[in-house]
Amino acid sequence: MAGPGFGNQSSGQRLGITEPISWSGPTEYDMIKTRELEKFLADVGLYESQEEAISREEVLGRLDQIVKTWVKNVSRAKGLNEQLVQEANAKIFTFGSYRLGVHGPGADIDTLCVGPRHATRDDDFFGELQRMLSEMPEVSELHPVPDAHVPVLKFKFSGISIDLLYAKLSLWVIPEDLDISQESILQNADEQTVRSLNGCRVTDQILRLVPNIQNFRTTLRCMRYWAKRRGVYSNVAGFLGGINWALLVARICQLYPNALPNMLVSRFFRVYTQWRWPNPVMLCEIEDGSLGLPVWDPRRNPKDRFHLMPIITPAYPCMNSSYNVSSSTLRIMTNEFQRGNEICEAMDANKCNWDKLFELYPFFEAYKNYLQIDVTAANAADLMNWKGWVESRLRQLTLKIERHTLNMLQCHPHPGDFSDKSRPFYCCYFMGLQRKQGVAANEGEQFDIRLTVEEFKHAVGMYNTWKPGMEIHVCHVKRRSIPAFVFPGGVRPRPTKVAGEGRRPSQTKVSSHTEDSSFPKALNGGSKRKRDDTDTATSLNAKRIAGVGESGELVHEGRPSGCIGTSYLGNASLEMPGKIFNEKVEDNMGNGLENPICLPQASSQNGGELDASLRLDPSTPADSISLSSKEAEKLAIEKMMTGPYVAHQTFPQELDELEDDPEYKNQGKITGGSVKGSSMESSATKGSLIVSLTTSTAAGSCSSLQSSGKLEELEPPELLPPASRLNSATSAPKPVLRFNFTSLAKATGESTKT
Repeated sequence: MAGPGFGNQSSGQRLGITEPISWSGPTEYDMIKTRELEKFLADVGLYESQEEAISREEVLGRLDQIVKTWVKNVSRAKGLNEQLVQEANAKIFTFGSYRLGVHGPGADIDTLCVGPRHATRDDDFFGELQRMLSEMPEVSELHPVPDAHVPVLKFKFSGISIDLLYAKLSLWVIPEDLDISQESILQNADEQTVRSLNGCRVTDQILRLVPNIQNFRTTLRCMRYWAKRRGVYSNVAGFLGGINWALLVARICQLYPNALPNMLVSRFFRVYTQWRWPNPVMLCEIEDGSLGLPVWDPRRNPKDRFHLMPIITPAYPCMNSSYNVSSSTLRIMTNEFQRGNEICEAMDANKCNWDKLFELYPFFEAYKNYLQIDVTAANAADLMNWKGWVESRLRQLTLKIERHTLNMLQCHPHPGDFSDKSRPFYCCYFMGLQRKQGVAANEGEQFDIRLTVEEFKHAVGMYNTWKPGMEIHVCHVKRRSIPAFVFPGGVRPRPTKVAGEGRRPSQTKVSSHTEDSSFPKALNGGSKRKRDDTDTATSLNAKRIAGVGESGELVHEGRPSGCIGTSYLGNASLEMPGKIFNEKVEDNMGNGLENPICLPQASSQNGGELDASLRLDPSTPADSISLSSKEAEKLAIEKMMTGPYVAHQTFPQELDELEDDPEYKNQGKITGGSVKGSSMESSATKGSLIVSLTTSTAAGSCSSLQSSGKLEELEPPELLPPASRLNSATSAPKPVLRFNFTSLAKATGESTKT
């Protein structure tokens, strides 16, 4: 499939830290399915037009001329002689999706400006260059972010979005043929320069370490689109960003060097379904280097042991690119891997197509309880700054909720914001909430997270460029009260019908197998296994991943939350249309009050026996697979789970990164306990909305259970006095099992500013 120049290796030469799992080449079946995949990606608009590609090249050329003029102006202003001024040079590099060749229409371009030692970041890059850009008619929406972990200038140039970083090297003159892949380029560089250079160095190293660049690009384009559709594409929200997905796909390309994208997508889900995190994903060995820069190593760095899903960058200094992942987001992603694996097996058995894999995740149907975070400002410019700051801190709210409830309350952050056209200078974020699966709810059990929410608001209030009008509100909303503007077209979808009452028109029929109760078997590649065996595999896998179990989950209007994005987000039944979804729920629910048993998963996370439908060659019938081929693949994956970097975690908790985050440190210190004019007690003492997540069926233990056996939304009981909790803000929170959401809009009826 790949043309000349797309290969990085000759046949039999290994790329990566282990031998490939399979050297097999493509079959006719792979070629057909790969063409189908490429057509699908083109039909959904993932490729830019030739005109847009030319425009991008012109913009990059123009930007390169601008920085060359800029550095000469800086050199002249600093008194350098005319010869040095003429020799002064700066150079533009690209990285990210554009450099990898997987960007789509309208995507931004990640760029790096490399300048000489006398051109400073603060005074010259965010001073003179910013001024020059602001005076150009082609430049719009100029937004400097100098205090970010990686300082960046954001703007649009002739309508094309640009993210421009700066790296100041210890050179007086930047040569036009500069090779930034050399380790010596980091000599005497400051931390911000090292981080800025890292994007380009990592991107180039990935392209060197994959066996076939064209196959890598098609597969990565596919996985990026899949991750966005399934709501797991966002580094800032605690999921994975572009570089993380690129590293995961590159590792699969190394393990199957001669495979086409069809097989690489299938193997992506198969391998990472069996992956035992926190074992790291690495494209090459980690080297200490000669400059003494810190590298990721849980054996020597205690903080690295708390990383839940390490994905290590291949360029020195090697770092964990996915440190934002929390226990909740890891659980969500592993369940999505499982769902993808089951659908790929169904496609191998010709029981569904690519459309099924890319179905949009129904976030606002998946949970019964949500946190809504409202962000407002006085004008558009303030909203852009304030929104960016709040969004960068939202992950801390997830971490704190998990830690303060001992991981009993799990969060699912939506990887994006929403705006209401009727409210100017406003946006909001949402988090789905659920009790940890496998933990039975005690009578009257609740979670109290008032102090957690107040701590989060207090931290957000440390924004050092806060202005009047910048406000944040955090409140609890139930699914039925989700505002209509979050839905496409501002139209709230009709409630899902009860068991067997119809099919949503937006869903696609997979095959004739989906019309009966045998559909889960279709997703398992047609294999016929006993239910008790699969339930055992499910239990093992779930316990390995996130403590998922069969009881203690929320109930969802008469249907089990375990099959609606809670205990098993990746469950095949989650995305099944009307009749099929409801038939399986009806089978599992019994009398409508008991928690269901989720559909079985395809394999166990601890390397147990693989599903009989797994096969190395997709053209081989499932019933003719030998045990040795299944075991060979399983053992090859299992072998990658052994190595010197296996993290030793004792308790699945995250560190409180507020004190250690450089971005937080830059925002100033907490003084006097005040937060921009409001106190910690501002909302909690005025009233709170108490919500119970109990699913107990004992008489009188749950207000949601009615005499008819029908479930309805939980109503708030009386307000609890929060004073005792608020007075212990500096002490370690106790696992108080009360679930209390501060509702500023409902409880206080007034605006509260952080």
